[in-house]
Amino acid sequence: MLRFLVLASLVLFGHSTQDFPETNARVVGGTEAQRNSWPSQISLQYRDGGLWYHTCGGTLIRRNWVMTAAHCVDSQMTFRVAVGDHNLSQNDGTEQLVSVQKVVVHPNWNRNNVAAGYDIALLRLAQSVPLNNYVQLGVLPQEGSTLANNTPCYITGWGKTQTNGQVSQTLQQAYLPSMDYAICSSSSYWGPMVKRTMVCAGGDGIRSGCQGDSGGPLHCLVNGQYSVHGVTSFVSSLGCKVSRKPTVFTRVSAYISWMNTVMASN
Repeated sequence: MLRFLVLASLVLFGHSTQDFPETNARVVGGTEAQRNSWPSQISLQYRDGGLWYHTCGGTLIRRNWVMTAAHCVDSQMTFRVAVGDHNLSQNDGTEQLVSVQKVVVHPNWNRNNVAAGYDIALLRLAQSVPLNNYVQLGVLPQEGSTLANNTPCYITGWGKTQTNGQVSQTLQQAYLPSMDYAICSSSSYWGPMVKRTMVCAGGDGIRSGCQGDSGGPLHCLVNGQYSVHGVTSFVSSLGCKVSRKPTVFTRVSAYISWMNTVMASN
């Protein structure tokens, strides 16, 4: 877990002079989270050469199910998740490592068109994990619900802390208030690339997601409780903290029925 790599398949559009979505999301402009303050956050890891490497984030939503981004798991690799972790480079004594038994990617996901949406997947774990002070289930929003503009939200993850910068071995968090769809989809921001099945947050040019945070949660404070309203999906290919290009998340509330059906039938 000392080495952080991004799978080539995660870069759907690559870097260019044009402003395309980039699915290498990491926390930029954030601070280290208090240890185990986001107990539903998981590290998704893949095996290469007998070693395990962090690649994406995710959310524990049932004791044997994890929610993440489709672009994190749409390749043939062996995955596991670490729950209850904080520092990926050392043994915290609170982490549990569990194999991924089955990957279910949304059937409408198209790796060549992340802007179409459907960037969501479920992972069935090989065994149920015990819940404790360090491992808890993420609270999901009500089906179909949307966030009011400027709702307080936080992105969390272990990715790089600036474009082309260094990775973070400890879990980071950054304050990213939500942005109304009407604003985010306007020509000054993302335009038609953003769909109603997505959530925009941030866009101040200081704090954002980027490489290594993909699949991880956007926790938003609604009715006095933090719930997971987003799955980290993409940022601008021009860089992570681009002004008026907020981090874009899959809107969890648009996929509640699909997730319930998958978990009930598997």
